[in-house]
Amino acid sequence: MTQFTIFQNKNSQSKKEYPLLLDIQANLLNSLQTTVVVPLKKLEANKDKILTQLTPTFIIEGVDYLMLTPQLAGIQRKELGKAITDIEYARTDILNALDFLLIGI
Repeated sequence: MTQFTIFQNKNSQSKKEYPLLLDIQANLLNSLQTTVVVPLKKLEANKDKILTQLTPTFIIEGVDYLMLTPQLAGIQRKELGKAITDIEYARTDILNALDFLLIGI
């Protein structure tokens, strides 16, 4: 099962634009050196980029973030910063966005 954990982005080149990363890889694969993440961007300046089904929004620590599903990527697990929270409550929205990206439904 996937827990949908939010991590700080510790990459010095991208953390300003994408301060948080959503780990979407199944916990069963935690022993792998890599994981699949989706960058999260603050919504305030990006309201024009909302595509409800593809880029859902979440409130994390009182701030609205946009899930940039089309920019999902594989990264080294060691590149993840501190775990902030999990957003298991948004499971349906996250899976719907991934389904829409991968199969158009």
